[in-house]
Amino acid sequence: MNPTVVGLRAGVRRGGIEIRQSLVNVQDLWNYFFPNLTFLVVMFFMRDATVPGTTFSLSARTLPSVLGGGLAFGALVTMMMALTIEREDGTLLRAKAIPNGMLGYLVGKVVQVSGMTLIGSVILVIPGVLLVDGVELRGPGAWLTLLWVLVLGLVACLPIGAILGSLFANPRNVGVIMLPIMGLVATSGIFYPITTFPVWLQWIGQAFPVYWLGLGTRSALLPPELAAVEIGESWRHLETFGMLAGWAVLGLVVAPIVLRRMARRESGSSVAARKEKAMQRIN
Repeated sequence: MNPTVVGLRAGVRRGGIEIRQSLVNVQDLWNYFFPNLTFLVVMFFMRDATVPGTTFSLSARTLPSVLGGGLAFGALVTMMMALTIEREDGTLLRAKAIPNGMLGYLVGKVVQVSGMTLIGSVILVIPGVLLVDGVELRGPGAWLTLLWVLVLGLVACLPIGAILGSLFANPRNVGVIMLPIMGLVATSGIFYPITTFPVWLQWIGQAFPVYWLGLGTRSALLPPELAAVEIGESWRHLETFGMLAGWAVLGLVVAPIVLRRMARRESGSSVAARKEKAMQRIN
Protein backbone atom coordinates (compact mmCIF):
# COMPACT_ATOMS: atom_id res chain seq x y z
CA MET A 1 0.00 0.00 0.00
CA ASN A 2 1.13 3.55 -0.74
CA PRO A 3 2.98 4.95 2.34
CA THR A 4 1.21 8.28 1.96
CA VAL A 5 -2.20 6.59 2.08
CA VAL A 6 -1.09 4.68 5.18
CA GLY A 7 -0.08 7.96 6.83
CA LEU A 8 -3.38 9.59 5.92
CA ARG A 9 -5.42 6.70 7.29
CA ALA A 10 -3.37 6.62 10.48
CA GLY A 11 -3.94 10.34 10.91
CA VAL A 12 -7.70 10.05 10.45
CA ARG A 13 -7.85 7.17 12.97
CA ARG A 14 -5.72 9.10 15.45
CA GLY A 15 -7.90 12.18 15.13
CA GLY A 16 -11.05 10.12 15.67
CA ILE A 17 -9.60 8.47 18.78
CA GLU A 18 -8.58 11.85 20.24
CA ILE A 19 -12.08 13.26 19.64
CA ARG A 20 -13.66 10.30 21.44
CA GLN A 21 -11.21 10.70 24.32
CA SER A 22 -12.11 14.38 24.61
CA LEU A 23 -15.74 13.40 25.23
CA VAL A 24 -14.80 11.52 28.41
CA ASN A 25 -12.13 13.93 29.65
CA VAL A 26 -13.35 16.33 32.35
CA GLN A 27 -11.12 19.22 31.25
CA ASP A 28 -12.14 18.86 27.59
CA LEU A 29 -15.82 18.67 28.54
CA TRP A 30 -15.36 21.87 30.56
CA ASN A 31 -13.79 23.52 27.50
CA TYR A 32 -16.73 22.37 25.38
CA PHE A 33 -19.47 23.60 27.66
CA PHE A 34 -18.25 26.53 29.76
CA PRO A 35 -17.46 29.08 26.99
CA ASN A 36 -20.57 28.22 25.00
CA LEU A 37 -22.88 28.30 28.01
CA THR A 38 -21.35 31.65 28.96
CA PHE A 39 -22.15 33.01 25.48
CA LEU A 40 -25.71 31.70 25.76
CA VAL A 41 -26.21 33.45 29.11
CA VAL A 42 -24.85 36.72 27.67
CA MET A 43 -27.11 36.45 24.61
CA PHE A 44 -30.12 35.72 26.84
CA PHE A 45 -29.58 38.98 28.72
CA MET A 46 -29.07 40.81 25.39
CA ARG A 47 -32.45 39.66 24.07
CA ASP A 48 -34.14 43.07 24.58
CA ALA A 49 -31.39 45.04 22.82
CA THR A 50 -31.76 45.72 19.10
CA VAL A 51 -29.40 46.07 16.15
CA PRO A 52 -28.83 49.83 15.54
CA GLY A 53 -31.31 51.16 12.98
CA THR A 54 -33.59 48.10 13.17
CA THR A 55 -36.05 46.39 15.49
CA PHE A 56 -34.20 43.07 15.15
CA SER A 57 -32.76 41.48 18.29
CA LEU A 58 -29.05 42.11 18.83
CA SER A 59 -28.96 38.75 20.59
CA ALA A 60 -30.23 36.96 17.46
CA ARG A 61 -27.67 38.81 15.36
CA THR A 62 -24.87 37.85 17.76
CA LEU A 63 -25.58 34.09 17.84
CA PRO A 64 -24.47 33.29 14.25
CA SER A 65 -21.60 35.76 14.62
CA VAL A 66 -20.34 33.90 17.68
CA LEU A 67 -20.72 30.63 15.75
CA GLY A 68 -18.38 31.90 13.03
CA GLY A 69 -16.02 33.75 15.35
CA GLY A 70 -15.90 30.82 17.78
CA LEU A 71 -15.07 28.44 14.94
CA ALA A 72 -12.17 30.67 13.88
CA PHE A 73 -10.95 31.18 17.46
CA GLY A 74 -11.20 27.47 18.26
CA ALA A 75 -9.36 26.41 15.11
CA LEU A 76 -6.58 28.94 15.64
CA VAL A 77 -6.05 28.52 19.38
CA THR A 78 -6.66 24.77 19.72
CA MET A 79 -4.29 23.94 16.88
CA MET A 80 -1.70 26.39 18.18
CA MET A 81 -1.86 25.00 21.72
CA ALA A 82 -1.82 21.36 20.59
CA LEU A 83 1.31 21.81 18.49
CA THR A 84 3.11 23.78 21.18
CA ILE A 85 2.31 21.32 23.99
CA GLU A 86 3.09 18.21 21.95
CA ARG A 87 6.30 19.75 20.72
CA GLU A 88 7.44 20.24 24.30
CA ASP A 89 6.45 16.77 25.57
CA GLY A 90 8.16 14.92 22.70
CA THR A 91 5.03 13.75 20.82
CA LEU A 92 6.16 15.58 17.71
CA LEU A 93 9.63 14.03 17.90
CA ARG A 94 8.14 10.52 18.15
CA ALA A 95 5.94 11.21 15.14
CA LYS A 96 8.96 12.44 13.20
CA ALA A 97 10.76 9.11 13.84
CA ILE A 98 8.02 7.07 12.12
CA PRO A 99 7.83 6.80 8.30
CA ASN A 100 5.21 9.37 7.20
CA GLY A 101 4.67 10.03 10.88
CA MET A 102 4.54 13.80 10.46
CA LEU A 103 1.87 13.45 7.78
CA GLY A 104 -0.20 11.21 10.03
CA TYR A 105 0.35 13.53 12.98
CA LEU A 106 -0.80 16.65 11.10
CA VAL A 107 -3.81 14.90 9.57
CA GLY A 108 -4.73 13.66 13.05
CA LYS A 109 -4.48 17.18 14.47
CA VAL A 110 -6.65 18.57 11.68
CA VAL A 111 -9.31 15.89 12.28
CA GLN A 112 -9.15 16.33 16.06
CA VAL A 113 -9.31 20.14 16.09
CA SER A 114 -12.01 20.25 13.39
CA GLY A 115 -14.13 17.72 15.28
CA MET A 116 -13.72 19.43 18.65
CA THR A 117 -14.50 22.85 17.15
CA LEU A 118 -17.63 21.56 15.43
CA ILE A 119 -18.82 19.84 18.62
CA GLY A 120 -18.49 23.15 20.46
CA SER A 121 -20.45 24.85 17.66
CA VAL A 122 -23.30 22.34 17.99
CA ILE A 123 -23.40 22.88 21.78
CA LEU A 124 -23.79 26.61 21.10
CA VAL A 125 -26.23 26.57 18.19
CA ILE A 126 -28.88 24.01 19.22
CA PRO A 127 -29.87 25.64 22.54
CA GLY A 128 -29.20 29.07 21.04
CA VAL A 129 -31.80 28.60 18.30
CA LEU A 130 -34.33 27.53 20.96
CA LEU A 131 -33.56 30.50 23.22
CA VAL A 132 -33.24 33.25 20.60
CA ASP A 133 -36.00 34.17 18.14
CA GLY A 134 -35.10 35.13 14.57
CA VAL A 135 -32.30 32.64 13.91
CA GLU A 136 -33.04 29.77 11.52
CA LEU A 137 -31.85 28.00 8.37
CA ARG A 138 -34.27 29.10 5.66
CA GLY A 139 -34.17 26.37 3.02
CA PRO A 140 -31.49 24.38 1.15
CA GLY A 141 -29.63 27.51 0.06
CA ALA A 142 -29.00 28.53 3.65
CA TRP A 143 -27.83 25.02 4.56
CA LEU A 144 -25.43 25.02 1.60
CA THR A 145 -24.10 28.47 2.51
CA LEU A 146 -23.50 27.43 6.12
CA LEU A 147 -21.73 24.25 4.98
CA TRP A 148 -19.25 25.89 2.61
CA VAL A 149 -18.58 28.78 4.98
CA LEU A 150 -17.77 26.45 7.90
CA VAL A 151 -15.64 24.06 5.84
CA LEU A 152 -13.73 26.79 4.04
CA GLY A 153 -13.35 28.72 7.29
CA LEU A 154 -11.76 25.72 9.00
CA VAL A 155 -9.39 25.21 6.07
CA ALA A 156 -8.47 28.89 6.25
CA CYS A 157 -7.85 28.98 10.03
CA LEU A 158 -6.27 25.62 10.84
CA PRO A 159 -3.01 26.23 8.90
CA ILE A 160 -2.67 29.64 10.56
CA GLY A 161 -2.99 27.97 13.96
CA ALA A 162 -0.35 25.44 12.95
CA ILE A 163 2.02 28.22 11.85
CA LEU A 164 1.52 30.12 15.11
CA GLY A 165 2.01 26.91 17.13
CA SER A 166 5.32 26.23 15.41
CA LEU A 167 6.68 29.59 16.58
CA PHE A 168 6.61 28.73 20.29
CA ALA A 169 8.69 25.99 21.92
CA ASN A 170 7.22 26.76 25.34
CA PRO A 171 3.41 26.56 25.87
CA ARG A 172 3.63 29.26 28.54
CA ASN A 173 4.70 31.76 25.89
CA VAL A 174 1.53 31.24 23.85
CA GLY A 175 -0.19 33.95 25.90
CA VAL A 176 1.82 36.49 23.89
CA ILE A 177 -0.36 35.80 20.84
CA MET A 178 -3.66 35.20 22.68
CA LEU A 179 -4.41 38.86 23.36
CA PRO A 180 -3.99 39.92 19.70
CA ILE A 181 -6.27 37.04 18.63
CA MET A 182 -8.96 38.06 21.14
CA GLY A 183 -8.59 41.66 20.00
CA LEU A 184 -9.04 40.56 16.40
CA VAL A 185 -12.25 38.71 17.31
CA ALA A 186 -13.55 41.81 19.12
CA THR A 187 -12.86 44.07 16.12
CA SER A 188 -14.34 41.70 13.52
CA GLY A 189 -17.99 42.57 14.08
CA ILE A 190 -18.70 39.41 16.06
CA PHE A 191 -20.43 41.04 19.04
CA TYR A 192 -21.53 44.32 17.43
CA PRO A 193 -21.99 45.43 13.80
CA ILE A 194 -18.63 46.32 12.28
CA THR A 195 -20.23 49.32 10.51
CA THR A 196 -20.36 51.09 13.90
CA PHE A 197 -16.55 50.98 14.16
CA PRO A 198 -14.14 53.56 12.71
CA VAL A 199 -13.35 52.94 9.03
CA TRP A 200 -9.69 52.10 9.71
CA LEU A 201 -10.80 49.44 12.19
CA GLN A 202 -13.25 48.04 9.64
CA TRP A 203 -10.39 47.59 7.17
CA ILE A 204 -8.30 45.75 9.76
CA GLY A 205 -11.20 43.43 10.58
CA GLN A 206 -11.84 42.65 6.91
CA ALA A 207 -8.23 41.67 6.35
CA PHE A 208 -8.58 38.49 8.43
CA PRO A 209 -10.76 35.38 8.13
CA VAL A 210 -12.56 35.89 11.48
CA TYR A 211 -14.73 38.68 10.05
CA TRP A 212 -15.61 36.71 6.93
CA LEU A 213 -16.55 33.60 8.91
CA GLY A 214 -18.89 35.70 11.05
CA LEU A 215 -20.38 37.37 7.96
CA GLY A 216 -20.89 34.03 6.23
CA THR A 217 -22.67 32.43 9.19
CA ARG A 218 -24.87 35.50 9.58
CA SER A 219 -25.85 35.30 5.92
CA ALA A 220 -26.98 31.69 6.40
CA LEU A 221 -28.86 32.11 9.68
CA LEU A 222 -30.36 35.61 9.58
CA PRO A 223 -33.19 37.17 7.51
CA PRO A 224 -32.09 38.77 4.19
CA GLU A 225 -33.07 42.26 5.37
CA LEU A 226 -30.34 42.17 8.05
CA ALA A 227 -27.78 42.56 5.26
CA ALA A 228 -28.66 46.26 5.41
CA VAL A 229 -26.50 46.69 8.54
CA GLU A 230 -23.45 45.08 6.91
CA ILE A 231 -20.73 46.80 4.90
CA GLY A 232 -22.11 47.55 1.45
CA GLU A 233 -25.59 46.48 2.69
CA SER A 234 -24.84 43.02 1.30
CA TRP A 235 -23.82 39.57 2.54
CA ARG A 236 -20.98 39.67 -0.02
CA HIS A 237 -20.86 35.91 -0.63
CA LEU A 238 -18.35 36.24 -3.48
CA GLU A 239 -15.97 38.30 -1.35
CA THR A 240 -16.42 35.91 1.58
CA PHE A 241 -15.51 32.94 -0.60
CA GLY A 242 -12.55 34.78 -2.10
CA MET A 243 -11.07 35.93 1.21
CA LEU A 244 -11.50 32.58 2.98
CA ALA A 245 -10.13 30.72 -0.05
CA GLY A 246 -7.18 33.13 -0.25
CA TRP A 247 -6.29 32.56 3.40
CA ALA A 248 -6.72 28.81 2.93
CA VAL A 249 -4.34 28.72 -0.05
CA LEU A 250 -1.80 30.93 1.73
CA GLY A 251 -1.91 28.77 4.85
CA LEU A 252 -1.69 25.48 2.97
CA VAL A 253 1.37 26.76 1.11
CA VAL A 254 3.20 28.31 4.08
CA ALA A 255 2.26 25.89 6.88
CA PRO A 256 4.04 22.79 5.45
CA ILE A 257 7.23 24.81 4.93
CA VAL A 258 7.18 26.19 8.48
CA LEU A 259 6.29 22.82 10.01
CA ARG A 260 9.05 20.98 8.10
CA ARG A 261 11.61 23.47 9.39
CA MET A 262 10.27 23.10 12.92
CA ALA A 263 10.42 19.29 12.68
CA ARG A 264 14.02 19.39 11.42
CA ARG A 265 15.03 21.35 14.52
CA GLU A 266 13.47 18.81 16.87
CA SER A 267 15.85 16.36 18.54
CA GLY A 268 16.04 14.31 21.70
CA SER A 269 18.41 16.83 23.27
CA SER A 270 16.10 19.80 22.57
CA VAL A 271 13.09 17.97 24.05
CA ALA A 272 15.15 16.97 27.11
CA ALA A 273 16.32 20.56 27.57
CA ARG A 274 12.75 21.87 27.48
CA LYS A 275 11.63 19.25 30.00
CA GLU A 276 14.50 20.19 32.30
CA LYS A 277 13.52 23.87 32.14
CA ALA A 278 9.92 22.94 32.87
CA MET A 279 10.97 20.91 35.92
CA GLN A 280 13.10 23.81 37.17
CA ARG A 281 10.08 26.13 36.97
CA ILE A 282 7.95 23.63 38.91
CA ASN A 283 10.61 23.23 41.59
